Amino acid sequence: VQLQASGGGLVQAGDSLRLSCAASGRTFRRYVMGWFRQAPGQEREFVASTNQDGGNVYYRDSVKGRFTIFRENAKNTVHLQMNSLKPEDTAIYYCAADPGVARPTRPVDWNYWGRGTLVTVSS
Repeated sequence: VQLQASGGGLVQAGDSLRLSCAASGRTFRRYVMGWFRQAPGQEREFVASTNQDGGNVYYRDSVKGRFTIFRENAKNTVHLQMNSLKPEDTAIYYCAADPGVARPTRPVDWNYWGRGTLVTVSS
């Protein structure tokens, strides 16, 4: 599966952004989907994930209540709605896919990655 993330940009603290990740192929609904981010000089970190039907979602603690991951299987797309953005959310955001990731918070466990999209939040 090939992934293409979009929707990043420069916003002010408190603003919202919606990231989207479009996937190729007809098997999108078979994949667990996730979002990660990587700030300059930092390791890539887990942000959110959703299972194949969107019924189970997980978030890192720092984004709970502000970010929402949801998928549209008919459109081969997963989104990350980000509200109340903070400067510490500044990073390159990546989407990832895997047929059955064992440990969703670990980047090494995901097999497919898209190119990132940059999110910059100014204070």
